[in-house]
Amino acid sequence: MKRLKFKSLSTIIFLNISLLVIAQKRSTEAIYSGTPWFDQNSNVVSAHGANIVKDQGTYYLFGEFKKDTSNAFNGFSCYSSDDLYNWKFEKIALPLQKTGKLGPNRVGERPKVMKCPKTGEYIMYMHADTLTYKDQFVGYATSKKITGPFEFKGPILFNNKPIRKWDMGTFQDDDGTGYILIHGGEIYKLSDDYKSVVKQINESMTSGFESPTMLKKDGVYFLMGSHLTSWERNDNYYYTAPSINGPWTSRGLFAPEGSLTWNSQCTFVLPIRGTKDTTFMYMGDRWSFPRQNSAATYVWQPLVISGTSLNMPVYHDDWQIDIKTGVASFPEYSKSLIINNEDSLIKYEGNWAHLSNDKNETISRTDEKDASLSIQFKGKQIVLYSSVGVDYGYARIVISNKKGKTILSSLVDMYSKSPTTTVVFASPILKKNTYKLSVFVTGEKPNWSDKRKSDYGSTGYYISLDKIIIRN
Repeated sequence: MKRLKFKSLSTIIFLNISLLVIAQKRSTEAIYSGTPWFDQNSNVVSAHGANIVKDQGTYYLFGEFKKDTSNAFNGFSCYSSDDLYNWKFEKIALPLQKTGKLGPNRVGERPKVMKCPKTGEYIMYMHADTLTYKDQFVGYATSKKITGPFEFKGPILFNNKPIRKWDMGTFQDDDGTGYILIHGGEIYKLSDDYKSVVKQINESMTSGFESPTMLKKDGVYFLMGSHLTSWERNDNYYYTAPSINGPWTSRGLFAPEGSLTWNSQCTFVLPIRGTKDTTFMYMGDRWSFPRQNSAATYVWQPLVISGTSLNMPVYHDDWQIDIKTGVASFPEYSKSLIINNEDSLIKYEGNWAHLSNDKNETISRTDEKDASLSIQFKGKQIVLYSSVGVDYGYARIVISNKKGKTILSSLVDMYSKSPTTTVVFASPILKKNTYKLSVFVTGEKPNWSDKRKSDYGSTGYYISLDKIIIRN
């Protein structure tokens, strides 16, 4: 999905994440989509193109550990969690190599880890390439520990040749058989030790169909993928089959048309199996080039599945999952304080416009560099709702304590090709105290060109405010 020609961008350097005095053991109580997440060290969670492996009761998240300055490989990260909300940084499971195919100025994307039932080893698969995407292949690495370090072995072979494709995924069936999924809908069966390919069981079905992922429910296989639009979001679609060998039937979109899969690209589906139900959790990326480390976020949503129908009909800004029962729920915060954008508690600096949106609600927005808004508050969490759209850029969020000391600084991307109003920031759980939230226009926007010199991304620098919610 990502064959890029970098444009020159503003040289503004943002403080990535700095959380100095937030001392709660748990940083969040729900899954928030489209907002920055923070690990136990108060750093942004960087794990894109990801998958999750459940091992001995713990969930392990593997993904691309991105940079803000380049698309070059920077290592694959590993995080752990016991609730899918709060993530502990374990290590860089596969670091940048000194030389070679995952060395400097190379690309490493979409790491996927599976535990081999036969050997007990953990095998990581990835797309390796040059920065110009002219040496693509599916590679693999091995480790005896789930957290790594993984040892890169080079390309995985089929008929003694590399699989020279880019976007890829993996799937492990109920019987432990492992598969590699390739863009276009190609499926390859792995050997018993997961270290080679023994058979191609499905050929390319369509052009594009990148970031493939698969799930199985009640004997039906679902194969999901996205269109070819560089880092841009699009309406992802899916196929079904009664067997992984096919025949495959096109079923269309699995999110409302025009939602651009709720502004995301699929990367994995995690079955959360419990005593009462199994929730299949869609995992998607909301890319934010060039600030892929600071501002790219995640869209994790429960899927609705019935027969051959796969659907993600409603976007939940936040939701909860009981990992023991497997039941998803959608909390109502009865003790929350809702502050409208025109409330006198909010102080605006600079040239702001107060406009009505298509729901006859007012929003406040500006594109004046360094314009800001601020509010003092008491509570355990502050949540920012904003309108996002095609001419919106980056905002800088700062939370300071009553002494004026910064305890959090984060970058937020308000660009969206599919305009909507949504949560863009949710603070970690705060100690009881008095705080100040400030939001600034950075004067930078996400935009880029691909190798065909097609332009993507924002056309402006706006940031906006719809409402603020303070949770006690």
